[in-house]
Amino acid sequence: MSKPSELDLSRRGVLVATAATAAVAAAPAASAQTSAPMTRDPAPVPVSFTVNGKAHTLTLDTRTTLLDSLREHLHLTGTKKGCDHGQCGACTVLVDGVRINSCLSLAVMHEGDSITTIEGLGTPDKLHPMQAAFVKHDGYQCGYCTPGQICSAVATLDEIKRGIPSHVSASLTDRPMATGAEMRERMSGNICRCGAYSNIADAMTEVAGGDA
Repeated sequence: MSKPSELDLSRRGVLVATAATAAVAAAPAASAQTSAPMTRDPAPVPVSFTVNGKAHTLTLDTRTTLLDSLREHLHLTGTKKGCDHGQCGACTVLVDGVRINSCLSLAVMHEGDSITTIEGLGTPDKLHPMQAAFVKHDGYQCGYCTPGQICSAVATLDEIKRGIPSHVSASLTDRPMATGAEMRERMSGNICRCGAYSNIADAMTEVAGGDA
């Protein structure tokens, strides 16, 4: 019987060495997998804020958005979830009088804040002037974006009244006027897929008390 050639021994040695190296390398990885701590969801925390004049305390996952806390926990479904990425404005609410996209804000960030949704602006028996103007000027079609449009419109006129400039304001120091250009610029973050923009502008102009 002939002896194995040096070439055969070399091949066997390479295969054995490769297998041994792979086994050694895999052992620490397997050990790390078994010893790695399991990830756990964060513990819920209490959050207190006032919504439409009523105090609420909720126990929420820290990842809960303000939008979901309003819709899913307080069942205030007037505020709509549109894009859920802060691009359409359907979820606009007022926080301490300032409009925000509630889908981009965590509920835990609003401890102690005063929040106003479309339900808090007015009632069917006593509409907010902006709500009444939207009805009068047919400022909606499907209505899905309307709550955010109205909240944003109310905040827009308040911003102008407080003298806050916009991108189209001619001066950063002079008080802006409620012109069509000012209102269109400030409302540009609220999308209406039905295209009721001119009617929305008419409603805002009436509430502003002037011609745009």
